[in-house]
Amino acid sequence: MTDRLTHFDADGQAHMVDVADKSETRRVAVAEGRIVMAPETFAMIEQGSAKKGDVIGIARIAAIQAAKRTADLVPLCHPLPLTRVAVDFALDADEPAVRCTVRAETVGRTGVEMEALTAVQVGLLTIYDMCKAVDRGMRMEGIRLLEKLGGKSGHWRADDA
Repeated sequence: MTDRLTHFDADGQAHMVDVADKSETRRVAVAEGRIVMAPETFAMIEQGSAKKGDVIGIARIAAIQAAKRTADLVPLCHPLPLTRVAVDFALDADEPAVRCTVRAETVGRTGVEMEALTAVQVGLLTIYDMCKAVDRGMRMEGIRLLEKLGGKSGHWRADDA
């Protein structure tokens, strides 16, 4: 199996992948996830009445910061010069839940999937942190890659995206 896993060398030792011979191309990744919560917590977020402030605004900034710091958090990730990080939150009263979608972009030799996924998770964690005093039962779920573009493998999209 190690012949298919790029973060292992021929001896099975973990290493950072050499991307020097890869072409610089525009790379894009889109990821999503959601945090499900009690109706009262959802109403607090929707009305902007959380004691800690603007939950969605702070979560957006946290997600952007997380994308920029992904290489500091994931040991074998390359640090990337991000050209764009767009974070969108959608409130769904029927669940009740908040969905986070992140689009990360760069021009480089390796993809931005980890940056998009990290941003989603940290955005949702920030919502949890800001609301945990009233709802410790919130759960994050469905964190996944929806789409990636660029590089040798080209365009990939989740079947149900």
